Amino acid sequence: MKRDLQVRNGNYDLFDVFDDFFKPMFFEETKELRTDIKENETSYELDLELPGYAKDEIKVSLENGYLTVSAEKQKKEDDGKKYLRREIHESTSRSYYVGTDIEQSEIKAKYDNGILSLTVPKAQPKKLPEKNFIAIE
Repeated sequence: MKRDLQVRNGNYDLFDVFDDFFKPMFFEETKELRTDIKENETSYELDLELPGYAKDEIKVSLENGYLTVSAEKQKKEDDGKKYLRREIHESTSRSYYVGTDIEQSEIKAKYDNGILSLTVPKAQPKKLPEKNFIAIE
């Protein structure tokens, strides 16, 4: 694989040639959404990092117990510039299994300063009837 040397601070960066060699061992380059997940007695709470996306570029769906968050940037026109490296992704998506014992109609979503906060309420357990005596005939 041919790789051009990068110029940094006016000097050629000779070690940049080894970036791809060490990356699989030490770095995880991923487009996945970084997420914090908390659980309490009544709900699951998810905080997802989505910096740079507008609220209308984000979609949240629930199907078969999987909560899916996807975001896609509006396509920009080609500016004609030559990129040396592109790390900003135009779309991302991730699914989370929340099960089927949740209150789907009560899921809440809030987007503020690049953080999408989701609250997924758990279904309330059905109360067992109190002890009943059955008459014997």
